[in-house]
Amino acid sequence: MTLTELRYAVALADTQHFGRAAERCHVSQSTLSVGIKRLEDDLGVALFERARGAVQLTPIGHSVVERAQRVLVEANGVLELAHVGRNQLGSSLRIGAIYTIGPYLFPHLIPQLHTVAPQMPLYIEENFTHVLRERLREGELDAIIVALPFTEPDVLTKVLYDEALCVLLPAEHPLAAEQRLSADALEDAGLLILGEGHCFRERVLEVCPATQRASVESSSLETIRHMVASGLGVSVLPHSAVSGHHYSPGSVAIRHFSAPVPFRQVAIAWRASFPRPRAIDVLADSVRLCSVSRGPNVEV
Repeated sequence: MTLTELRYAVALADTQHFGRAAERCHVSQSTLSVGIKRLEDDLGVALFERARGAVQLTPIGHSVVERAQRVLVEANGVLELAHVGRNQLGSSLRIGAIYTIGPYLFPHLIPQLHTVAPQMPLYIEENFTHVLRERLREGELDAIIVALPFTEPDVLTKVLYDEALCVLLPAEHPLAAEQRLSADALEDAGLLILGEGHCFRERVLEVCPATQRASVESSSLETIRHMVASGLGVSVLPHSAVSGHHYSPGSVAIRHFSAPVPFRQVAIAWRASFPRPRAIDVLADSVRLCSVSRGPNVEV
């Protein structure tokens, strides 16, 4: 039994397809098939049920693959430890961010981080919180940037910044005449919000509980901004999603909330066992230095 064979088994369990698993592992399908068969022979049990066009785990296969995933995480940790004594900033860092943070943070973060850690390129992923949580736990990501609350056993978190929420309106909307808006003012305004699965959707509904009957749901903040600009409705967005994005004059208006200004807390999370704490510190410091994290003052 080898680590390579365990990687084959995990890949096959994830994809449920020999061809796709081989592609993920960068080997031929026959090589992967031989590796899986050798692993099953060594263990003396069948890990997979094979049928035409379908592959699925046996009951014992579920347990073996679950343990194999943990073994591979620990093995990767050994490799990371080999770098600790040399240069914690000398190899790539795998980070993830939720969809409502990544597009607005990364254009500022990447050049900032490159100035202090030029030998630490980033592998970047944007996804939902629950997906990033799983990929962090399985060792497929080194750190993730999410909105609080976020808890996970054996995972550390550090608050990076507080980000104020703003109201984006069509420029001709009656509420645009106000300089500050209360959440109650948006009750009948036709609020545009993100669809299910986005944690920011839940934060908006906490701020504006009377707007549960949203007129439109969308898959991204960018799409919501465009719909607001077209005059379809109004929306509550994080400050980073409205600052620095220009439409022609007279298209949209940005208004802040009345005090106390609602906000979200953005944090970094990483496994407590991750062997490159210096890389996490440099990443966190770079995020804090980004202009996106320095929005208007949050009055609480």
